[in-house]
Amino acid sequence: MTKAQTVSTTAIDPTVAAAAAQFLSPIVHSMQALVVNGKQAHWHVRGANFIGVHEFLDTVVAHALDYADTAAERIVALGLPIDARVSTVAAKAAPTQVPAGFTASDDLVRAVVADIDAALVDIKAAVEGLDEVDLTSQDVVIEIQRGLEKDRWFLVSHIAA
Repeated sequence: MTKAQTVSTTAIDPTVAAAAAQFLSPIVHSMQALVVNGKQAHWHVRGANFIGVHEFLDTVVAHALDYADTAAERIVALGLPIDARVSTVAAKAAPTQVPAGFTASDDLVRAVVADIDAALVDIKAAVEGLDEVDLTSQDVVIEIQRGLEKDRWFLVSHIAA
């Protein structure tokens, strides 16, 4: 192979890759936003459930970071770039429900759950849309959905009667 020859980084058809990336990119953005907003919540939680919520929010943040990385790496494996800079995430992710300051644990849990629910809208759309586009990418998104729904359940359990 000469220097003039290049090897494609992916065997995926470029049209398929672009279509898959359209579904994966919002997931990267919403998960990156959940990382930032989850840490904000972690630092400002107050109340009777402080320790449980405070510690579990670190778990939610770690999972969201992993989910963002998984979705972003799938996009890159498809041969495309992903823009997940803070300014892009702020412009493209749904507005957060997490307040800026100290907040009672029950209210903070509700806010983080609302942020998760907003992310799940994009995730469910991706699962449906990728069924016709790229089953490997769909599998990635299904795994993210499974984990995020589990984290949501754990959070809601803090405030359930």
